[in-house]
Amino acid sequence: MERVKLSEKLEFSRLIYGMWRLADDVDKSVSHVETKINKCLEQGITTFDQADIYGGYTAEAVLGQALKKKPALRDQMEIVTKCDIVIDAGRHSGAKVKHYDTSREHIHASVDASLVEMGIEYIDLLLIHRPDPFMNHHLTGAALDELVAVGKVGSIGVSNFRPWDWDLLQSAMNNKLITNQIEISLKELGPFTNGDLAFHQMHGHSIMAWSPLGGGDLLTGSGKTQDILDEIAKKNQVDRAAIAVAFLLAHPAKILPILGTNNIDRISSISDATKVELDRQDWFRLYEASLGQEVA
Repeated sequence: MERVKLSEKLEFSRLIYGMWRLADDVDKSVSHVETKINKCLEQGITTFDQADIYGGYTAEAVLGQALKKKPALRDQMEIVTKCDIVIDAGRHSGAKVKHYDTSREHIHASVDASLVEMGIEYIDLLLIHRPDPFMNHHLTGAALDELVAVGKVGSIGVSNFRPWDWDLLQSAMNNKLITNQIEISLKELGPFTNGDLAFHQMHGHSIMAWSPLGGGDLLTGSGKTQDILDEIAKKNQVDRAAIAVAFLLAHPAKILPILGTNNIDRISSISDATKVELDRQDWFRLYEASLGQEVA
């Protein structure tokens, strides 16, 4: 599995296992979670994506049960988690309205809770989950720098930020933001042309892509895009998912797709996408089919 250097001190596997559905699985046993982790590690997938809010603030604890029983697993993993979304659930039961909280108090409390839930001593990468329109960037930036300084967090990034949101937060930080996790796929082509990908590519930031399969629509739907996916998949002896992910892997911006599933067989085949090399013309066939028209 290819490794991607996000900063001088942090490398990720090119493919990332997303744990947003971990707490939704019928089987949340330690052995089952451990099997999922090992299936990823066997393929060289060492980076695991979490968030405090996943599973109504329960998914980190599901992972933590496995890590507490098998601490050696932690040494083979890079763990990403996120904070700032508050909903009326779990430890935030009673919240009057869904909102974002980028205050120092909330960020520090969220990180402390994540460390306890997962049973780990530090988080490799902490992301601010959503841009906060009520953010005091000076206080937020200082809070994030503090977490790095005390060793609770290795590196800082963001999720769903636009370039101006990134610049605002970065202006108040000593540490460099190293990645932005955004929605990008054959179903969500916007970042290819709206300036998001160009901004990060220009600055050499690796992008993490959530929902690279379009929420499953690219696998279960029908249409011209799916027909081309099937054609290329047959030629490469893989499935639709592998080609949809290969579409992102082919881009020169070094996109890091995040794949989340609880199905063991599908976890075992995540790395099939790395066996496919799309040429420029096949890439544009998929792009145009999803766009619904030829490029101008």
